Amino acid sequence: MGQKLGQHFLIHSWAAKALAYAAEPREGETILEIGPGKGVLTRELLALGPVVAVEKDEALVEVIKHTFADDIASGRLRIVSDDVRNVSPASLGLSTFVLAANIPYYITGEIIRQFLSGDTQPRAMALLIQKEVAQRIVNKKESILSLSVKAYGTPRIVEKVPKKHFSPPPSVDSAILAVDNISKDFFDSVSEEKFFTVVRAGFASKRKMVANNLSVTFDKEKVRAAMSAARSDEKARAEDIALEGWKQLTVALAK
Repeated sequence: MGQKLGQHFLIHSWAAKALAYAAEPREGETILEIGPGKGVLTRELLALGPVVAVEKDEALVEVIKHTFADDIASGRLRIVSDDVRNVSPASLGLSTFVLAANIPYYITGEIIRQFLSGDTQPRAMALLIQKEVAQRIVNKKESILSLSVKAYGTPRIVEKVPKKHFSPPPSVDSAILAVDNISKDFFDSVSEEKFFTVVRAGFASKRKMVANNLSVTFDKEKVRAAMSAARSDEKARAEDIALEGWKQLTVALAK
């Protein structure tokens, strides 16, 4: 049950508790849970605040309805039977919320993009994801993924969760990734669309210098001037340029 959707269920409450607390829900906030599965994390979240849980697997929806009948009756838990990629915070009636999820690895990037770049963002999120992916996100060596998270919030690894804490165990270890202070303040002087156009162009070929990559999409002289304005070494590779440097490049290339 659930495995056909790529789910690995948490079986130990310490990991669920660590994930719940990593989301740090505040008074008056709702917790949006993606993929409650059999409810190990749901139980910990309900101790911290009201929960809206979105579950795609109809058989698991029935399990949750039975296990948490009292919480559903009291209105503390609302279960939504749908694929989270088909819903938005607005459609769920959420305005002030935090996100907590143990999601299938294959939709990690999609979920992060959906909620960080959406019109209504969570204030914070805590995700149980592949350890290697979490490390890439917090790494000082940048990637499109790490920049896509850092542009909206502050990521940190809260806890490592070895594969033995799941059923069935995945082939790799996991980690709890928290993203705090989520907002769109970074885009005060540059559009999201232009920023990510520049980032994608800069990372087009990992082995090339970023100036060469950018010159495929933008005028070579403009790129040279932009690199100078951003105080970036012309021989730098994309992974060596920090978030603020990419912002300066985008501003200079947009002129």
